Amino acid sequence: MRTITLPQLVKAIIAVLTPEPCLLPTVYGKLTDHFGPIDFASELLPFTNTSYYESEMGPGIQRQFISFERLIDAGTLAEMKLFTNKVERTFTTKKRKGEARRVNLDAGYLCMAKLVLATTKDNAHRIYLRDGIYAEITLRFYRKTFQPWEWSYPDYRLPTYIAIFNQIREIYRKQLENEEI
Repeated sequence: MRTITLPQLVKAIIAVLTPEPCLLPTVYGKLTDHFGPIDFASELLPFTNTSYYESEMGPGIQRQFISFERLIDAGTLAEMKLFTNKVERTFTTKKRKGEARRVNLDAGYLCMAKLVLATTKDNAHRIYLRDGIYAEITLRFYRKTFQPWEWSYPDYRLPTYIAIFNQIREIYRKQLENEEI
């Protein structure tokens, strides 16, 4: 029987969608209170691959990726997603047909081999974690860069996004090297 070993800590990331970038300092304040300091923030990128969120959030949605300095246990992904859902709810507005989010926070983590995102939606390629939260390996690191799967979201296939995840992975790699010293 093999000895059970604990995996390395991973890099927490959040993909943020909002048509109101003025909210981000307040949102990020709530996130850093929970996850610690942000060590990477991408540029704001236009979110144009789908109109899926426009009926809820309105036009002009932008995406930003952030990562956190403090590494986390991969086993806490469901807890991370439940927390980001709670933060999202604090930024909802009333509409005629219920509530609408002004911020969408997709929790996940990155390690040397993959990018994993949490979701509330089940599918054949997703693993149930707990409390209605599933995990999906969205990208894999192969041949010196992140690569999509056939199920990867279209925007996560973009060279711009891949470059961002490669950059975050490099930050993570340096953190792991510094831990070994």
